[in-house]
Amino acid sequence: MITTIHGTGIDLTEAIKTYTLEKIGSLEKFFAKVTKVEIDIGLRTHHHQKGKLYYAEVNMSVPGTMIRVVKEAEDLYKAIDKVKDHLKIELETVKEKTLARDKKKIRQNKEYKEE
Repeated sequence: MITTIHGTGIDLTEAIKTYTLEKIGSLEKFFAKVTKVEIDIGLRTHHHQKGKLYYAEVNMSVPGTMIRVVKEAEDLYKAIDKVKDHLKIELETVKEKTLARDKKKIRQNKEYKEE
C-alpha cells in the first residue's frame, strides 16, 4: 500500500503524520487489496465565523474502484477519526460486493452444462 500525506494550510508535524498513518493503516485488515492511499488534511479557510474548520480527505484505490471520503470537524483529529469510520463502512461494502461477484462466478462454473 502506497501512502502519501499532504497538508493544506497547516504544518504537518510528526505527531499528525503518525496519527494519520496509524488510523488509515488500521483499515487494511478490512480489505487487504488496497493499492494506493492519498491523504489530504488541513484547514479550508482561516476566516470561518465559528473558528477553525479542519478537514480530512482520503482517496483510496482498490482494484476496480476508487473510494473517496471527505469529512470536516472543528478538531483535526476528529476529522481524521470520522474519515476512518466512514472508510471502514465503504471498504466493507466493497468487500461484500467482490465476494458476492466471486461466489456468482463459482456457481456459474459448477452448473450442469449441456453439450
